[in-house]
Amino acid sequence: MFKKLVCVVKDVQRSKRPEFGSEFANDDDRQLALAHLRYHDHGILRGRWTNLEEISKGVWRSNQPNPAQIAHYAKTGVKTILSLRGAGNSSHYLLEKEACAAHGIELLGLGLSAKKAAPKELYLALLDLFETMERPFLFHCKSGADRTGLAAAFYLLHMENALPSVARKQLSLKYVHIRWLKSGILDHILEVYRADIKQSGPIPLRHWLEHNYDAAQITRSFQQ
Repeated sequence: MFKKLVCVVKDVQRSKRPEFGSEFANDDDRQLALAHLRYHDHGILRGRWTNLEEISKGVWRSNQPNPAQIAHYAKTGVKTILSLRGAGNSSHYLLEKEACAAHGIELLGLGLSAKKAAPKELYLALLDLFETMERPFLFHCKSGADRTGLAAAFYLLHMENALPSVARKQLSLKYVHIRWLKSGILDHILEVYRADIKQSGPIPLRHWLEHNYDAAQITRSFQQ
């Protein structure tokens, strides 16, 4: 037991390196990335807790999957995975890219923030991806709570014509989203959208993002 504990401590100490090249140079790099994913990216908490839910036919939300979970999702028929953490040389993305390639899943990356209102171009790009990604598809951030919650709400509003009152449930404690923290700005985005609809009548989400959405103004009103 003591030897096992010592090995874990050594793994944690060796795996502080968060980024690699565009791909793993060798198996030692891969093992360090796996240890980083587990201990420093909090993957150890996501072993059994996946925050996985199907919000529409063939459309899934979750937290950051590990390689074994990606293999399982491939067996269930998932064709595309969208990481809302963006692409790059981080341990989680390289492991995800490698696992997706091994199982025939297309991996896409779009970097959103959990604590800031993103430029409208990023949210419009998200809507474009929802329209074009091959199903079944899955999208995720780190914990599947904040960025994923807003993306799920946007999906329901844009693709399912859901009411804002229904879509906003995707940002809730059920998914470990806490609205009274800085991530509450994501709730505020939906609240501003709903207020504009109440004042002006139905506005498609894409039109609202293109013509009404103002990240700076939303940030100011949220801070107030």
